[in-house]
Amino acid sequence: MRLFPVFALTMAFPVVAFAADPHSYAQPAVVRVTHLDLDLKLDFGKRELAGNATLKLDWKDSHAKDLVLDTRDLKIARVESLDTSGTASPLKFALAPRDKELGSKLTIEAPAHPASVRITYATVPEASGLQWLTPEQTADKKQPFMFSQSESIHARSWVPLQDSPAIRFTYDAHVSAPKDVRVVMSAINDAKHPLNGDFTFDQPHPIPSYLLAIAAGDLAVKETGPRSAVYAEPSVVGKAAHEFEDTEKLIATTEQLYGPYAWGRYDILVLPPSFPFGGMENPNMTFATPTVLVGDKSLVSLVSHELAHSWSGNLVTSAAWRDIWLNEGFTTYVQGRITEAVYGKPLADEEALLSARELQKTIGEMPANSQKLTPDPRGVSADDALSAVAYDKGSWFLRTLEQRFGRENFDAYLKGYFAHFAFQSIDTDTMFAYLKTNLLDKYPGKMSEAEARAWIWQPGIPKDAPLPSSPRFDSIDHQRDDFLAGKLSADKLDAKTWNTQEWMYFLDRLPDVTPLAKIKEIDAAWHLTGTPNAEIGMRWYAHAIAAGDKDVWTAAAEHMTRIGRLYLTTPVYRAFARTPEGLAFAKATYAKAKSGYHPMTQQAVERILAGTPKKK
Repeated sequence: MRLFPVFALTMAFPVVAFAADPHSYAQPAVVRVTHLDLDLKLDFGKRELAGNATLKLDWKDSHAKDLVLDTRDLKIARVESLDTSGTASPLKFALAPRDKELGSKLTIEAPAHPASVRITYATVPEASGLQWLTPEQTADKKQPFMFSQSESIHARSWVPLQDSPAIRFTYDAHVSAPKDVRVVMSAINDAKHPLNGDFTFDQPHPIPSYLLAIAAGDLAVKETGPRSAVYAEPSVVGKAAHEFEDTEKLIATTEQLYGPYAWGRYDILVLPPSFPFGGMENPNMTFATPTVLVGDKSLVSLVSHELAHSWSGNLVTSAAWRDIWLNEGFTTYVQGRITEAVYGKPLADEEALLSARELQKTIGEMPANSQKLTPDPRGVSADDALSAVAYDKGSWFLRTLEQRFGRENFDAYLKGYFAHFAFQSIDTDTMFAYLKTNLLDKYPGKMSEAEARAWIWQPGIPKDAPLPSSPRFDSIDHQRDDFLAGKLSADKLDAKTWNTQEWMYFLDRLPDVTPLAKIKEIDAAWHLTGTPNAEIGMRWYAHAIAAGDKDVWTAAAEHMTRIGRLYLTTPVYRAFARTPEGLAFAKATYAKAKSGYHPMTQQAVERILAGTPKKK
């Protein structure tokens, strides 16, 4: 049952052909999946999803003999073709040896070009796109919990499909689960659904595979507006609903800027702390980290970011991972506009400056290819593409366009861009052609084509890239300088009025190795050790460890054990790993924390502890 109409835009534009996706075995020029029908049983005891995936197919090549799908560690029991009456016939299939990154190619012999293919399969407990938690690993410690993280190419670990952002499909699902467990998916969810172990879902809009999502556990629901609600464990849901009470205001603000919200409802699922990212923009149901629940709404820009993806990313999608800046750069720009409209320009400028200053500090350490908005995909994995360059250089480019062309003109361009490419996957060349016609050529003399191309296809950041100003950050710079020079004691810092972003800025621009005496002085005055604010804690522990302050080690280990979010955990591991004694302590901490980490976090930490940090 479809609770909301399918927008006419879903069928308004033809499918665009692209070069083969190097991160997928799929052959969309031969055949495309247009709809997915899932029928799965969720088994916490086996840590398994098992059942059927039925794929509706649109054959493009009349001479094709095979359907090729992406899988990773799936146990394939059988494959069948289905005729229009639903009659099943067995099909031969072959599962290729496992590639470490791409998984195993599933080749299905289908010379008769069936309209649909049904695959009976089961996941393995170690599926890279699923995390299974024991009751002890949850907030309330009453029931087990399971959640997915399909981005970038992890959907193939729990569904056999064409796992490329260039391929969009609608889906429906039936999920059987233990009673008293709530199941949610990246589709319209019914907050009043009885916990009877029988759940159905419908996603009528075509989405790419990385936006396929599922979660199940002891979840309560609290409405935050006429089309939004928060889902979380019972002990967390009230706090989350308070933190996210502005959700409807955020939706309405974005609609005023960039056109109607196309997805019906916008709900937020607050996951246990092991979730590896800040948030994931799954359609209709953003998956969010609990680390943003600090009580003062200072980190709700995460919601602005994931909501913005409903336009940039979910509505208009990058066709390949090398083009992911079309998702993340555009979204980070829109996030800033939402934050400015709802919470004020000073906060939006502070957040833009934080990311820009950090990128300025780190981009020179990256290989030249990784500094480009559209890197050569060779040697860059799908996960590696999700870097600060995509987010921060991408949004910086769009802020530059806004400054050059004026906000009114740039808003009209961006609103038109979202409408024109709605429910399509596009590459950077397609975006640039639209940009050239509808902005560069329409308003000559504002920015040359060469300048725009340099932002996208050249490494580094253009020297004339504009930065916003922040009087409060300027004041913090002066205070930090005076403190480090011995002209101002730590207790005289004007930090009582600093928000989270201002503390982040103060810490970010301390020397990489700050004198131990200065670290001790800061902690004595402001008690940062043991802070519940993970953004501040991550920065503080990294500096204190680098300075040689062993008094913070116990609190740092608690931070690392409590939080599985990659961005907030790996910098502390890196700080420990720089000395033999610290490395030994980090290894001991990881041994205790590992079971609560997502597979992605485990892999990242193990690279650090092995002395082979992830490539930038």
